[in-house]
Amino acid sequence: MSMAPEQLRSIVQAAIMAAPQPLSLRQLLELFGDQEPVSRQQLQQALQELQKSCADGGVDLVEVASGWRYQVKPAFHPWVAKLFNERRTRYSRATLETLALIAYRQPITRGEIEQIRGVAVSSQIIQTLEERGWVEVVGHREIAGRPALLGTTKAFLDHFGLRALEQLPALQTLQQSAQALAEADASPLYPRTTPVQQAPEAAPGTRAAEQDPNPFNAVEMTSVAVDQTDSESEGHPIQVGRSQIDE
Repeated sequence: MSMAPEQLRSIVQAAIMAAPQPLSLRQLLELFGDQEPVSRQQLQQALQELQKSCADGGVDLVEVASGWRYQVKPAFHPWVAKLFNERRTRYSRATLETLALIAYRQPITRGEIEQIRGVAVSSQIIQTLEERGWVEVVGHREIAGRPALLGTTKAFLDHFGLRALEQLPALQTLQQSAQALAEADASPLYPRTTPVQQAPEAAPGTRAAEQDPNPFNAVEMTSVAVDQTDSESEGHPIQVGRSQIDE
């Protein structure tokens, strides 16, 4: 016997609200056994209806890389943020520029990042991004020394409210990409997509190189890069509800 659409929506809503991380379609389908079969189409319809029901509320149901989650709408951040007093980690400009290069030029080696930025990249910066779960080794360049190739993770996409790398906005310079990431990470609440989506429209040297193959200018980047001794302040990411817990 098929489950009533109203009951299906309520179960899906409750599961997403209670889950500590985004839930994928597969995970949602696993909630229903053989006694109460639910098709992928039925589940997708339920999710679409739940999204529409959020139109006049304070939260959105969104799909990110790992699955579906509820998150506070940007318009209500100023009020909800007062519930959280934890100090956020502040990332240096060098760290954000490094993250931007990895996101837009991946897979990329540490040496290639240094060539573009014009300064050395400290091991602490790479370690910070790896510990945060945003960056990982995805392979090795087949040249002398076989340097590690760095790429972003699903956790990176989830944090910035993206389903896939193709949703990264087109940016004109490394400065702008680092600034966009800084602004997107500045809010203590999900989503972190609004500032990024308002970024400039062009993309020379970015991941969308097919549109404009010109690489970043290493000389130009030297003037905006900061020394590798930039330090990271200590802190803990703010947690907002069970379906919005930051990793």
